[in-house]
Amino acid sequence: MTASSWFDLAHFEKALASSDPVRSFGQVTKVAGLLVESRGPAAGLGDFCEILRPSGPPVRTQVIGFRDGGVLSMPLEETAGLQLGDTIVTRRGEARVAVGDSLLGRVLDGFGRPMDGGPPIEATARYDIYATPPGPLEREPIREVLGTGVRAIDGFLTCGRGQRVGIFGGSGVGKSTLLGSLIKNNDADVCVLALVGERNREVRDFIEHELGPEGMRKSVLVVATSDRPSPLRVRACFVALAVAEYFRDQGKSVLLVADSVTRLAMAQREIGLAAGEPPSQKGYTPSVFQMLPRIFERAGRFTRGSITGFFTVLVEGDDMNEPIADAVRGILDGHIVLSRALGQAGHYPAIDILQSVSRLASRVAGPQQKDCANRLRETLALLQSSEDLIRIGAYTSGSNARLDDALRVEDHLKSFLRQRPDESSNLTDTAARMAELCGAVPAVRKGQS
Repeated sequence: MTASSWFDLAHFEKALASSDPVRSFGQVTKVAGLLVESRGPAAGLGDFCEILRPSGPPVRTQVIGFRDGGVLSMPLEETAGLQLGDTIVTRRGEARVAVGDSLLGRVLDGFGRPMDGGPPIEATARYDIYATPPGPLEREPIREVLGTGVRAIDGFLTCGRGQRVGIFGGSGVGKSTLLGSLIKNNDADVCVLALVGERNREVRDFIEHELGPEGMRKSVLVVATSDRPSPLRVRACFVALAVAEYFRDQGKSVLLVADSVTRLAMAQREIGLAAGEPPSQKGYTPSVFQMLPRIFERAGRFTRGSITGFFTVLVEGDDMNEPIADAVRGILDGHIVLSRALGQAGHYPAIDILQSVSRLASRVAGPQQKDCANRLRETLALLQSSEDLIRIGAYTSGSNARLDDALRVEDHLKSFLRQRPDESSNLTDTAARMAELCGAVPAVRKGQS
């Protein structure tokens, strides 16, 4: 009998590769609010440490800066019981997350640990959560359509596999419902969802009412609710990125959804202010605007697979020009604007087609669909510009042939754009209904007046 039959060498090799043989020690010198100051250990920005308490489990922290020769870190867990002089040690291996196919259908916390009461994750690899985004020449052209199952998006705002799209809207306009529809009805192989800064109550509601068993079957959720420390909320998003990259490397088409970028930016702002960064636009620190491209650029189409990103942005007071919304819109490949006026009128999903755009729709959609989308946009624009005139009864039928045709198709167009959360429409049916609508407005289609 050979020695290798007595034990599994691969198991020990994997354990050795993930170990941290050299650990640096330091001492806690000050705790003030969200900040822990210490003399040592030897650590770099973003590294993880562990404070050893006299009683109770260790407290994990993340290094966010340096001051007067000391190390500044922020706790990822409750700090009750910390004392001056407590030992703090480096934990560099903490910047990686265990990944594997067993993640499907699971709910993870910001550390990448199961929080659904299920069995431990059967890891096949460990991925770096702060990996560098791929270079521009490592990306493949985006030519393939990703079906979302939502007619308004597939018809007018067609998305490609590997595209990054923002969903912008105020509170209460149906972002969560739209996300649930996207995750349940899209034709990607895997969905990875990061819920950052959500209320505790909404997480289970979202899983049970928006996703359901069908949506969960091919999804991985990473959750860090609003009561969790700000570094853990930021980390949750990067854990979701690492999980998405694992499935991408398996050759799969991945749909990555982050809800919301605004709460993520607020968490990073807390970290920046605690580290002494000067506030800039609306109190947001420079590190916020440095972080956003590092997240968005990790999505895209690559040789082995693709990551298509949908990122929600909560706009304050429906102001589309506030700093985070403006920065996100400038980086992404398209934006979907949710209208409060449409939501109040019972029009769901409340997508404002005229304010929304997909920068890759002209590349991935077919010629006939592009023509139909443009003609129907003209119809919507004409109806919107004539709304006041029609509402007060000042318009006389027959005085504008194009407007008459638009009014004739208005109800059918609105019916096309409305969709129940449990209703799905494939790309073929969506294109056929759009062609039918175009045929119903000959005057607009031919450009007649």
